[in-house]
Amino acid sequence: MSGGARHTVPVDVHLVLRRDGEPGPEVLLSRRAGPVYASGLWHLPSGHLDPGEDMVEAVIREAREETGVLIGAEDVTAAVTVHHRPPRGTGSRIGVFFEVRRWSGRPGVMEPDRCDGMGWYALDGLPEPMVAYCRAGLDAYRAGLPAAVHFQQPDDLVQYTAGGPARTRLLPGPPTGGVDLPYRLRVFAEQAVGRVTQAVDVSWARTGSRVWRLTGSGGGTWYLKRHRGRRFHDREVAAYRSWVPVLGPRVPRLVAADAEEQAVVITALAGRSLHGLVLDAAAEVRVQHKLGRLASALHRSAPEQPAGPSAALGTVKRQLEEARPYLADGDEDLILALTRAYEGLPQPVLVPTHGDLQYHNALLTGDGELRLFDFERSQYATATRDMVRLSDTWTGRPDLRDAFLDGYGRPLTTAEELGLDCETAFDAVSGIAYGTTHHDPEVAERGRRALLHLHAARHT
Repeated sequence: MSGGARHTVPVDVHLVLRRDGEPGPEVLLSRRAGPVYASGLWHLPSGHLDPGEDMVEAVIREAREETGVLIGAEDVTAAVTVHHRPPRGTGSRIGVFFEVRRWSGRPGVMEPDRCDGMGWYALDGLPEPMVAYCRAGLDAYRAGLPAAVHFQQPDDLVQYTAGGPARTRLLPGPPTGGVDLPYRLRVFAEQAVGRVTQAVDVSWARTGSRVWRLTGSGGGTWYLKRHRGRRFHDREVAAYRSWVPVLGPRVPRLVAADAEEQAVVITALAGRSLHGLVLDAAAEVRVQHKLGRLASALHRSAPEQPAGPSAALGTVKRQLEEARPYLADGDEDLILALTRAYEGLPQPVLVPTHGDLQYHNALLTGDGELRLFDFERSQYATATRDMVRLSDTWTGRPDLRDAFLDGYGRPLTTAEELGLDCETAFDAVSGIAYGTTHHDPEVAERGRRALLHLHAARHT
């Protein structure tokens, strides 16, 4: 141990006030103004500790002073710790980021001499220019990691620059094993299934949800899922409580749900994911037939509903604007033609749907049975909506399409065939727009494949 003077650093607190927006999780940001550090840059509500304050007291005070919202100490949870060194000066500091999901009051600018703007921004769409220090903390938060080191160099800018020098080093938590859960989720899970001895993060990388495989003290297995937003949570819970039970042991059973934490505990299913599983031609035909039977049972699990006014076409036109730079020749004409065709179709009926029926949401057991999971996109929609993403597996394999429809119990009507083409094109535009802007090449490529298939089918 060194005999010199002890190293000390200032501590500041940052408020990650989080809500669920249409595109997913959103956080509140303010734009600094006036004679303050980083004027003109977006930043989280934040500040230094006052003498005698603890960190929780400080973040509650800063929230009240800067935004006007009132927060209870029981609603403050630790999110990320960042060890930061600014580009000017030699000293470093410790920033502690706290997540808050429940508060009272409406956020607004309370210090106009220090802040000239405030708004909600999606975690996947943070504004610029932003304080680089703040961005480092949010990058760690978005990645679900507990800490980061962000040491800038003397020539660096205070603001975050996309493509600039990499100054953020994200730090993982302890190795997976034992009970590695946020405190409130662990309490919720153990109230549902008893003492949990192991929690393994098995989240699918693409979604914003978090999923853990739980092992109980008696050896039982369950899954704990925290949804990325209230809409997804409500849809999945409603599906498990109403439609899904008709599928019996071929789907999970809802054990518990927590609306505040937007989390569920469900039973575990046996089987291997169909995603990436190599099957021979005959085995895949059997799989498609079983998928058709499951889809049919789900679609008949509740009465049909007439379709009301739809905002789908407006959404398609907006997504087309986003995707246009990434479309191939002829794609836009095809999409617009199918949009006009969709507007002329008879008003469809709506049925309970899975909402994301594709191989990565299905399991194949050792005895050849199928299991379905992940109902967070479940809703009343057209029956063909559940065939859109699955149809990606039918390209070049008409036998798979025939097997699915044979299991489904009926062929598609002429209007449904055209509707499926239209919905496939709309999903493709959405995938290309999302995949290219969110660095998800698989989703973008699936959209391009779908458009190529539609071009080929129209020429044929």
